[in-house]
Amino acid sequence: MVLNSILATDCGSTTTKAILIEHVSGEYRLTYRGEAPTTVEAPFEDVTRGVLNAVMEIEELSGRKIIENDKIISPANETSGVDIYISTSSAGGGLQMMVAGVVKSMSGESAERAALGAGSIVMDIIASNDGRLPHEKIKRIRELRPDMILLSGGIDGGTISHVVELAEILAAANPQPRLGQDYKLPVIYAGNNKAQEDIRETLGEMVDLDIVDNIRPVLERENLEPSRDKIHDLFMEHVMQQAPGYKKLMSWTDAPIMPTPGAVGSLIEMIAEKEDITVVGVDIGGATTDIFSVFQGKFNRTVSANLGMSYSICNVLAESGLDNVLRWVPFDIDRKELTNRIGNKMIRPTTVPQSLEELFIEQSIAREALRLSFKQHKEFAVGLKGIQKERTISDAFDQTTSGQSLVNMMDLDLLVGSGGVLSHAPRRQQSAKMLIDSFMPEGITQLAVDSIFMMPQLGVLAHVDKKEFGEEARKAALEVFHKDCLIRLGTCITPVGRSKAGDVVMTAELEMPDGEKIEQQLVKDQIIKINAPHEPISALIRPAKNMDIGAGAGEEVKTDIYGGTVGIIFDCRDRPINIPLDSEKRLESLTSWSRALNEYPEE
Repeated sequence: MVLNSILATDCGSTTTKAILIEHVSGEYRLTYRGEAPTTVEAPFEDVTRGVLNAVMEIEELSGRKIIENDKIISPANETSGVDIYISTSSAGGGLQMMVAGVVKSMSGESAERAALGAGSIVMDIIASNDGRLPHEKIKRIRELRPDMILLSGGIDGGTISHVVELAEILAAANPQPRLGQDYKLPVIYAGNNKAQEDIRETLGEMVDLDIVDNIRPVLERENLEPSRDKIHDLFMEHVMQQAPGYKKLMSWTDAPIMPTPGAVGSLIEMIAEKEDITVVGVDIGGATTDIFSVFQGKFNRTVSANLGMSYSICNVLAESGLDNVLRWVPFDIDRKELTNRIGNKMIRPTTVPQSLEELFIEQSIAREALRLSFKQHKEFAVGLKGIQKERTISDAFDQTTSGQSLVNMMDLDLLVGSGGVLSHAPRRQQSAKMLIDSFMPEGITQLAVDSIFMMPQLGVLAHVDKKEFGEEARKAALEVFHKDCLIRLGTCITPVGRSKAGDVVMTAELEMPDGEKIEQQLVKDQIIKINAPHEPISALIRPAKNMDIGAGAGEEVKTDIYGGTVGIIFDCRDRPINIPLDSEKRLESLTSWSRALNEYPEE
């Protein structure tokens, strides 16, 4: 069944965004977009007001009647309404969870992965071996007042004493939910199946307990789906119900409302699976930065809750240090003045840069926020701990980061950026350069940005499961993602290895779509951009003998690469990128790299 019109909204913490997707000339395309302030707070206290205001903008632009009697017309009739209406939400601060596991680096980490993958912010991990005394854990749980708790621990059939002890700590804390005082706090138990009865006895009366399959049924395997699905369900039943107007909104939608980050993550996961590629996606907001990745078929998401571009901009400065921000600023600035300018942005979070200097500073901070968030993500996206053949008790209770990071930049196929600083940069070259400088891709990597941040709506559209149009909804989500959502910036090509100043690090032979042949020789620390459309370009790349472009040291690669709005970027800087400490040399390097990409207008 063809869907002629699809309406999707995303209720953010400050703005509600609406998009209209229509079936035009045999394909699904984004046709209109509207936005309005979110209305969960006084004086409105009804989220549907913001939704109707955003949809009204689409009505005016499209000339199609979508609202009648303060309600969205769905399903459509001949002249008005839409076939389906769907929504995501992070209004009201999103879903705040606490997770608990027996061993922090095993069941604790697995529980955190399940919670983050479902779109929540993890406030803390309580574990038997986290070094805190029982009364400290109880105090912490009472202070945080999470929306929901995920309790896990033990392999199926193993010892139950530790996980029951954690349940007793929860019972002693008797945490009160953040929203709504007249309902019990949702607790999901996803641990050792042998302990289920004991958990029921300990917590059953006090909380709203749900029992799902074990997150780590055996040491060698993670089973996150049942927990993630249950978190989504409870988010709808409990957390959303407390926010003003959500009940009404839920009665309008044709699919369950999803937390915004969960929807983005599910879309990235689906794209990676469908196209059999490795993907890293980032959404940099005012308060938080979310990173999503799929490596070796495994999906991971992290939330850097204090790294953002407005409300938490001073945290970026504190965590990275002034020198790390300063190294990206391409002009001489007094350290105190730089600190003051960053402080001004925190005081007035909704302001946008008014001068080129302010833009330089904002994009320098963005590089550090992205770099730090990705560093945290790499530490979290690791192989499972506990599957080595020989293990000791001290291994199990080891506090260090578990396993080897799954993130291998040489394997990365696609890097997608979204969020205001990336999606709305004055020039696409700036978005590409910020992504390259902060993520430091290696080998051959495609770059893209989300044009107007519609990934959440497409993520929930891809998960519409109504029989009559589930398949068609997925098709629509994929078509709009590729044709309207993603802006293909081009391809970044970076050889990795040891080289000295002036060394030739690679040569490239390109055959362009129009038949033109280009040969290029590149030396260490050089950046070159070649304008090219998003069409297949035949490329033969020969790295120097001790440099690797993806096939091993000195091994040439013959493949098709793609240009885009920026083109093909050859980046021959070291990994990590080495910026000179001397102020004059630093400015010289930054200016030459920037000019190579035509990043900023020449003065």
